[in-house]
Amino acid sequence: MKRSGTADLPLHGGRVPAWLAERMTLLGTAIAECVIHSYGPSEFLTRLSDPFWFQALGAVMGMDWHSSGITTSVLGALKRGLNPRFSELGFTICGGRGKHSRRTPDEILDGAQRRPAHEHVLAWVAQR
Repeated sequence: MKRSGTADLPLHGGRVPAWLAERMTLLGTAIAECVIHSYGPSEFLTRLSDPFWFQALGAVMGMDWHSSGITTSVLGALKRGLNPRFSELGFTICGGRGKHSRRTPDEILDGAQRRPAHEHVLAWVAQR
């Protein structure tokens, strides 16, 4: 990718307000459902891994485009909205920040037990 400029991105403190977090969960879930039902879960995960698409998703969901907490906020909203529908959608979002990050291996094992996978390898990788 060709470098075309720079941007100053401020570090924001605090938390996403509860009213915004709720709206982000509803909107993010609806967008994810549309992509998953139209193109499949693999395509949704591919899009999530694209930094430009992810940043745009966060902006559409209500985050400032330059917010320092966009990754945590967007994935937290998607986790709240999509994980209860694991059996329908076929995947789960694991992890979080702070104390929630320590539960990631257990979340991976729980998800893997509901869907055949190499769960012990996944949990081992998550601990690294």
